[in-house]
Amino acid sequence: QVQLVESGGGLVQAGGSLRLSCAVSGLTFRNYPMAWFRQAPGEEREFVATISRSDGTTYYASSVKGRFIISRDNFKNTVYLQMNSLKPADTAVYYCAAGRSYYTDPLLLRTRNNIAYWGQGTQVTVSS
Repeated sequence: QVQLVESGGGLVQAGGSLRLSCAVSGLTFRNYPMAWFRQAPGEEREFVATISRSDGTTYYASSVKGRFIISRDNFKNTVYLQMNSLKPADTAVYYCAAGRSYYTDPLLLRTRNNIAYWGQGTQVTVSS
């Protein structure tokens, strides 16, 4: 059974930082590209960042580029999202996502239909 379990969310003031973690089990983690999405109230779930299986290639949504950093530890089966200079507009539920193992281009994970597995989400609230 595949499980993606996020942690690290919470309440932070604008300008602050948070680090999200996503522990993955039930699959060979190093074979899967990973991503983070977020969903604000009343909005559609949107792409935040993605990372390739092994060479560390990353891509970011324009709204977070330069502030967020996605990384992974293939020994710990964990993907991270370091979020800096947080803004109230970053308030959302953040979801960890795994693409399909045969995807060689992590950009494919920008599309929700290309996500094979989702976590349950973790709330991030940024106060002004």
